[in-house]
Amino acid sequence: MQRIMITGAGGQLGQKLIGAAKAAPQDWRIFAYNRSSLDITKPEDIRAAFAEAQPDICFNAAAYTAVDRAESEPDRAHTINVDGAGLLATACKQAGSAFVHFSSDYVYADGYNRPLQESDRTEGSSVYARTKLQGEQEVLRCHPEAYVMRTSWVFAEYGENFVRTMLRLGRERAELGIVADQIGSPTYAADLAAAAMRLATSGQPAGVYNYANSGVCSWYDLAKAVHELCYIDCNVKPIPTSHYPTPARRPAYSVLDTQKIASVVGTPRHWREALVECLDKLRTRQ
Repeated sequence: MQRIMITGAGGQLGQKLIGAAKAAPQDWRIFAYNRSSLDITKPEDIRAAFAEAQPDICFNAAAYTAVDRAESEPDRAHTINVDGAGLLATACKQAGSAFVHFSSDYVYADGYNRPLQESDRTEGSSVYARTKLQGEQEVLRCHPEAYVMRTSWVFAEYGENFVRTMLRLGRERAELGIVADQIGSPTYAADLAAAAMRLATSGQPAGVYNYANSGVCSWYDLAKAVHELCYIDCNVKPIPTSHYPTPARRPAYSVLDTQKIASVVGTPRHWREALVECLDKLRTRQ
């Protein structure tokens, strides 16, 4: 029986990782830690967790993800996304454990007008982006055999995400203005988790892998799809990014090329198909 360890287990991806592990054909013993049971920035917490779990594989879904707040909390974002990730990677390397770390489309440089490949240029255009990029670098420095999965626009039927926000606002307001000039690929956390499980046991070379559901849309397109599928009568209007200023800069184009990981897990399904499943599950929870 293999032993797997999941950090950030209370979040939307962490919960889906638990579900994917339970559904996997392997006979896995699961050790899941949320923020209160394992603070990845504290070496003593990591030592205790590794002593208990003795993992064959560790999945790190713990992260600082408040993109705008990071602009005013750069030290905290760095401590979690860089230092904490490095501590986990080091512990995995010392224990002989495989390590899967999750990163973001924000790390890519702007200027590409095609799906982004793992080898494309990276840069940090915001505090969040810089800490996620530095976190990747620290993970691979501490554990060169680790997997880093870059993903984008993650949603699930629970947690804080764009899909749930659009459901709430669509029911509260008669009209919404949604940014239409930021283009990307939504990712259902359940699909990302299942892909991570397969990658971790695939024997594929270490390094960076993109993963997102297939298809391309804007935030406006995604909001419209959520409302149409849930029969919500809300007038959604497209607006430019300049009409919705935020403290942190967002990527204008962050569609991910997933050909590399498709050779391992198959071509990801279309985001709209995944959204239908997510919304169906959300309805059953209400």
